[in-house]
Amino acid sequence: MTEQKYSAAAIGPRIDGFLRSLFGTAGIEANYEIRDVESADDDFETPDVVVKFSGPDVDLLLSNKAELLLALEHITMEMLRMPSEDHSRISFDANDYRLLRIEELRVSATTAAEKVRRTGVPFRFNPMNSRERRVIHLALRADTGVRSESLGSGPSRQVVVYPAGMASLPEPPRGMPPPRNSRGPGRGGDRDRGPGRRPPRRH
Repeated sequence: MTEQKYSAAAIGPRIDGFLRSLFGTAGIEANYEIRDVESADDDFETPDVVVKFSGPDVDLLLSNKAELLLALEHITMEMLRMPSEDHSRISFDANDYRLLRIEELRVSATTAAEKVRRTGVPFRFNPMNSRERRVIHLALRADTGVRSESLGSGPSRQVVVYPAGMASLPEPPRGMPPPRNSRGPGRGGDRDRGPGRRPPRRH
């Protein structure tokens, strides 16, 4: 079992103070629990610390594909000055949104792989963050008929699923977003790896 780098005892008070101030200013009515998560190998998402929200404004946090929830998560990481490679170590959640989103991504990955095997044409997912791209890569790592790779940079970075053995598409010119051909947009991320190169436990 891998030792946790972050813990609720170490960073919980800072997260609590930040969220209390932010919610008070914004008038958001929500409760939250900051707790440690037991490490587990080979999970699609294995944070060290989870912040679980409940209360009257949870629906607001989860509206528009959990845009506000993910924004809160991002600015909290910025407040903590966490390096980008550690962003998967903290997770904000409400009403099991994360579990449902992971299952949605796994189904999307399987569907994309079936289409690529049938047509022989690469499939592009819409841009998504590094955590969600990692779920796609892990979902396809055992599929010998296809391979997945990330393409683009910043907010435009997306997963492309190729037939096994097909050469990678060229990177788009800097500043120009790559074309899209699927549903599932997300927020921009940093690093990830595809099947065939087993990624680290956290990303």
